[in-house]
This record gives sequence, C-alpha cells and structure tokens, in this order.
Amino acid sequence: MNKLFRSTTDSKLTGLCGGLAEWLGVNSTIIRLILVLAALCSFGTITLLYFIGCILVPKMI
Repeated sequence: MNKLFRSTTDSKLTGLCGGLAEWLGVNSTIIRLILVLAALCSFGTITLLYFIGCILVPKMI
C-alpha cells in the first residue's frame, strides 16, 4: 500500500488534494471539486479538516 503524501508537482494551495488524488488513483480536479462542494455544505468543518490534514500529512520529498 502506498503512503499518503502532499504532492509537490500537482499543487494548487498545499498539495493535499493532489497527493490524495494520486493515492486514490483519481484525477485531482475531482478531489478538488468534491472538497469545495463539501466545504460549502459543511459550515467550515471540511475547511478545518483540510488544514489539519495539511499539518499532519508530510510533503513528498
């Protein structure tokens, strides 16, 4: 099983969506759209989890 890293090549803000997309084997645009839609519907919970994920998930070297 692959380890989850933040992406350095597919990065818009922090690379978390790019790394998650690579780990899941899907397009990063799909992950970003799901994240934005979830953030709009969750009253800030997803945004908080995103920034926690940015802190906890290491950057790929």
